[in-house]
Amino acid sequence: MTSIRALRQLRVSCRLSFGAASSRFNSSTAQSAYENILVTAPKPGVGLITLNRPRALNALSTALFQELNTALRQLDDDKSTGAIVLTGSEKAFAAGADIKEMKDLSFSEAFNTNFISSWSSTIPGVRTPLIAAVNGHALGGGCELALMADIIYCSSTAAFGQPEIKLGIIPGAGGSQRLTRAIGKSRAMELILTGKSFSGTEAGQWGVAARVFDTAEACVQGAIDTAVKIAGMSSLSVKAAKEVVNKSHDLSLRDGLDYERRVFHGLFGSRDQKIGMAAFAEKKKPEWSHE
Repeated sequence: MTSIRALRQLRVSCRLSFGAASSRFNSSTAQSAYENILVTAPKPGVGLITLNRPRALNALSTALFQELNTALRQLDDDKSTGAIVLTGSEKAFAAGADIKEMKDLSFSEAFNTNFISSWSSTIPGVRTPLIAAVNGHALGGGCELALMADIIYCSSTAAFGQPEIKLGIIPGAGGSQRLTRAIGKSRAMELILTGKSFSGTEAGQWGVAARVFDTAEACVQGAIDTAVKIAGMSSLSVKAAKEVVNKSHDLSLRDGLDYERRVFHGLFGSRDQKIGMAAFAEKKKPEWSHE
């Protein structure tokens, strides 16, 4: 019943068709609306968020995450956006958390304010696919931010890592959980206990990154190209596919298979299933209704 209800919600939320990208996300608006990020629409259906604290190597702060969360929610709600790319600069995706913000915190202050929870509370609820294009440093919170994405692309010279142990703390925004799921307990334990970083090439070899590129420019362009492909699919089936893949982390294999099959069956009640299969039979390009 939960999966059927979810599919009904998917149909309702996707009824508006993908048109031209919303004017809210054009370059001039984005640059004036935020201090720590830029939001643009490089291609129809694609939102691009660029972390923009170059002097601090895109160090993460609560102020930056407030802006990032706002932008993600707006893009997620915008029916003209079918995929989102998140990137930083060639030198740094995000070199870690802004230590100045947290160095004087006491336990009671951190605990009572639930410090850092806002850094990881929004992205898991974003239903639009999110691709992280990682170049340069992605350390500490930067690595955790990348791991929150649905897909990671990176350049071969990117540097990932969880060096919090060197500061007398541990990862606090999901690093110990998501990195372990991505690369296994033993390798994650070694990295987190030593603070050792790993390269973009290793990220590809270990399954952290889906694709590895030779240059930063190629990495970002590759992410945008993939986002265009995703945005060209039925938004209903895209959201359903993302949901069932994410469920594989939460459910046993048997429960996951049952959940997948129910969502699969439910999509036969959508207009886009009829459109897609008819177009395939007629050897035509489907014109999605997103319903």
